[in-house]
Amino acid sequence: MRRGLLAAAALTVFAVGAQAQSSDTLKKIKDSGSITLGVRESSGALAYTLGNGKYVGFHTEMAERVVAALRRQLGMSEISVKYQPVTSQNRIPLVQNGTVDLECGSTTNNTARQKDVSFAVTTYVEEVRIAVKANSGITSIAQLAGKNVATTTGTTSVQTLRKHERATGVEFKEVFGKDHADSFLLLESGRADAFVMDGQILAGNISKSKAPKDYKIVGEVLSVEPIACMLRKDDAAFKKAVDDAIIAMMKNGDLAKMYDKWFMQPIPPANVPVGLALSQATKDAWANPNDKPMEAYAKK
Repeated sequence: MRRGLLAAAALTVFAVGAQAQSSDTLKKIKDSGSITLGVRESSGALAYTLGNGKYVGFHTEMAERVVAALRRQLGMSEISVKYQPVTSQNRIPLVQNGTVDLECGSTTNNTARQKDVSFAVTTYVEEVRIAVKANSGITSIAQLAGKNVATTTGTTSVQTLRKHERATGVEFKEVFGKDHADSFLLLESGRADAFVMDGQILAGNISKSKAPKDYKIVGEVLSVEPIACMLRKDDAAFKKAVDDAIIAMMKNGDLAKMYDKWFMQPIPPANVPVGLALSQATKDAWANPNDKPMEAYAKK
């Protein structure tokens, strides 16, 4: 037990030390000529991989445009972009220890995470929902009683489900996928009866499945969550540069065009649209840029 504590303490010291060394991210980028983006492999149309080191999606493209703005601000002819795949489990430690400079995937901004990292302005407001097979007969939380419910390790979706007022007395078994694609596979293969996750991630995985009509998104909205890019704490200059770049895209219409491209138009690899229209909550976040945590969105 004591060895474990010592190891944990050593990791903490390493993380804090690395974070301290790289708290001036703009200088780090200028000196190294490169930036490392944290990207996701199966976060729906927000961020996913086409394989062979190719990462795409609404937030991935947005991050690349942020890098272009940073290049202009720093007066650099080029910034080499490195892509570091992250998971729900390792994304925060990799930002903290300096491995990743900017993570633009599908991370919810909440007060607990704000203790460890900073967030850029919200660029997508998510609704957590339930995906099931169309022939399952499941249409509400109450019908999850006695079922296997899939979620992705390191995410908050099932905790959100358990806390929902309509989940009182509903007992179900959690099954875990290592990433969102793996969680959807649990539903697809019948090892799970439902998959609880961000609506756009559910919609994205359904659109890319072998038979999209075999699935549907059902039930109550479990929570409303602001999704934003993550960066290291206590780096005000870098946060301002990232926020300024994103807010410029909000104001000039580029963000809306990117959203249409990734959510309403056919996208690779299946070349079918996700078909998730821009929500009013996301429109409001763009009209009034902010980095409020999800707790600020809770019903009062």
